[in-house]
Amino acid sequence: MRTDHVILLRALAALLSYPDAALRAALPEIGTVIREARDMETATRGELLALIDQLARGDALDIEARFVDLFDRGRSTSLNLFEHVHGDGRDRGPAMLDLRQRYLEAGLEPSGNELPDHLPMLLEYLSCRDAAEVRETLRDCAHILRAIGNRLLHRRSRYAAVFRALLELARAEGLDPHAPVPAPEDLDLTWEERPAFANDRAPPCRPADFVKRG
Repeated sequence: MRTDHVILLRALAALLSYPDAALRAALPEIGTVIREARDMETATRGELLALIDQLARGDALDIEARFVDLFDRGRSTSLNLFEHVHGDGRDRGPAMLDLRQRYLEAGLEPSGNELPDHLPMLLEYLSCRDAAEVRETLRDCAHILRAIGNRLLHRRSRYAAVFRALLELARAEGLDPHAPVPAPEDLDLTWEERPAFANDRAPPCRPADFVKRG
């Protein structure tokens, strides 16, 4: 993984953001980042560009409704990672506070209504970190990324390409279109047995979003 992981992680974070007018306006820039990204499989690049094309050409209301159906209704494809680890259990609160503190120590102030474990926010945080920590963190949650990605494949959603790209960055086992999709309660809970994210310290940074947040 080279230093271009910074801008690539921000591009992938943007693609997992709500597809409003601001995101659609940023799609040409995001597409350029994907085309120029190194250390990415050709097939994955093509799938990401197909997602960008779908978001750009599709009816805005349909695109937004599809996003809500995929990511905001139910746990199985939730972008809040601790949903797949702690559910609504009492351990989720402390884990959330710990993650937020890590963001603050890196100079990233969480904004908006999203929770700290929201995947796009985690990717923005990782864009401030070195390549070794990026890979380690993505490997820590690879089984969750794979579970979500496989579910998206079963739904024939182009968003699965984002999860394929993240697993490639982690150099972890990729998606499997033939894998049985487990029920949410059957997700591997081994992530609870170790810190969810690396605890290294890095100089503060202020990542710039592709899309300005309100």
